[in-house]
Amino acid sequence: MTTTEHATTPDLWPAPTATEPIDAVVAVPGSKSASNRALILAAIADGPSTITGLLDARDTQLMMAGLRLLGNEVHVVDRDLVGNVTVEVTPHFMRGPATIDVGLAGTVMRFLPPMACLAHGEITFDGDAHSRRRPMATVIESLKDLGVTIHDRGTGRLPFTIQATGEVTGGEVFVDASRSSQFISGLLISAARFNAGVTVHHVGNPIPSMPHIQMTIAMLAEQGIPVRYDGDSVWHVDPQAVAALDRHIEPDLSNAAPFLAAAMITGGRVTIPDWPMRTTQAGDGLRDLLARMGADVARTPEGLAVSGGGTITGIDADLSDVGELVPTLTAIAAFASTPSRFRGIPHLRGHETDRLAALAAEITSLGGDVTETPDGLIIQPRPLAGGRFRTYGDHRMATAGALLGLRVAGIEVEDIATTGKTIPDFDRRWHDMIAGSAQRSAPTA
Repeated sequence: MTTTEHATTPDLWPAPTATEPIDAVVAVPGSKSASNRALILAAIADGPSTITGLLDARDTQLMMAGLRLLGNEVHVVDRDLVGNVTVEVTPHFMRGPATIDVGLAGTVMRFLPPMACLAHGEITFDGDAHSRRRPMATVIESLKDLGVTIHDRGTGRLPFTIQATGEVTGGEVFVDASRSSQFISGLLISAARFNAGVTVHHVGNPIPSMPHIQMTIAMLAEQGIPVRYDGDSVWHVDPQAVAALDRHIEPDLSNAAPFLAAAMITGGRVTIPDWPMRTTQAGDGLRDLLARMGADVARTPEGLAVSGGGTITGIDADLSDVGELVPTLTAIAAFASTPSRFRGIPHLRGHETDRLAALAAEITSLGGDVTETPDGLIIQPRPLAGGRFRTYGDHRMATAGALLGLRVAGIEVEDIATTGKTIPDFDRRWHDMIAGSAQRSAPTA
């Protein structure tokens, strides 16, 4: 299992234990996936645009910084109390030299290089230590096939440098996106600006996280870019202008997962306001998955409400479309009355860390029983004890540790600050949720 290097011992966060069922309304900030797609589309559009409800977290800050380094104007004009910003984006002639920090953000390291090819000059991409181990060869080789000169020292990984000429020839390209749907989305987002557009052929095992490609297609269509596709293997975008569009970003449904799971684990109730009626977000799969595990899931005038209180039931589920939910679902499954098996998620080995190995190692270290399979996990519920829960620089590992701490005293989560990747001030939000619930349940004089 890979780990994130630390110069010093990471801070340990005592995960708070819930003494009462959680009873809370928790507003979550905007979708990270939609935010970073919207930023790139705004920067290659034919005029200025405004994005409201945009997530203000490390992944989106890195994207905005990258767009600015390429010469675009990205101005934050307002902030709300949920963790969102309103930004005005004005496209400009793009030029290097520039060195872009992708952090550990898959959407930045895989979406921004195709767009950066439209600049003039030398554009270098690098990131956090672990980002240099994440698969990037598909991005690099596909851009080379489309006529771009890239120097990557033959590693197929970060760092690499694009010799940008202001244009991409485009045309037909064959890619293996079986390790990440982001390889397809990254090409499609900027394809309308390529001289010949693009036709992307997927060759390989089934693509994980297909809802994310559907999100890309829907957002392109909203900006006047139709994507013609043949099943889950061929996509085509014609060369054309990208119409400017003002957008509002939906709440991040995947980031709602740990808060909704808190209701199940403590036998309480959590409501997420503004849950969309229709969405392409993979996180919407929570409604069905949590219900299968025993929750009462209901749409209310206040939002989506999840209630626990009964027995948590283990499930056998193919999670290939919703891999980002696996850490949360695994934490829930650790408290179930029956075993769970999660399948179709071998691609999680290439995320911020090898999430399958990390979840198995950390929950087992607390007394649990989680084993890896070739394509997933088997969770046998066992009594858990306190101890150190390592996160490997992975924000979703950190939230999984926080969930376990709701029922198990003495869990110390390593580097809780890594949650800032997609959820600003997660630790404060978590404490507020628990404290507010305890205050509501306290007897009055």
